[in-house]
Amino acid sequence: MDLSTILSISGKPGLYKLISQTKSGALVESLTDSRRYPAFAHEKISSLEDISIFTTENDISLKKVFQKIYEKENGGDCIDNKAPEKEIRSYMEQVLPEYDKDRVYLSDMRKLFSWYKILNAKKLIDLEEDKVEE
Repeated sequence: MDLSTILSISGKPGLYKLISQTKSGALVESLTDSRRYPAFAHEKISSLEDISIFTTENDISLKKVFQKIYEKENGGDCIDNKAPEKEIRSYMEQVLPEYDKDRVYLSDMRKLFSWYKILNAKKLIDLEEDKVEE
């Protein structure tokens, strides 16, 4: 699973796939409706590869969290990101018991589960480790 070309853009819902770099930013394609948009350099653009979740020990990459959800659900969908707070926290506890309850906010969990659903619908989640080129 390669999350380096999957982007989150602050202020815009959903996830985007990087199509190409431009002089003033990037050209991205929405994973939800497949429309292409310009993403400008002044917008906060984050690759999912660079995002991690706080745990009580070390941070864990988003890719590993997605894989844990995928294993738990046998490739199916996760909890609804609009579920009540108690259910979301309980689900997160099942998926990642060591997550830092003080630094991982409810909004982070909702976004995590929303992103998982988008990626799973596009069949972009797998349990394979990326091959490291020598």
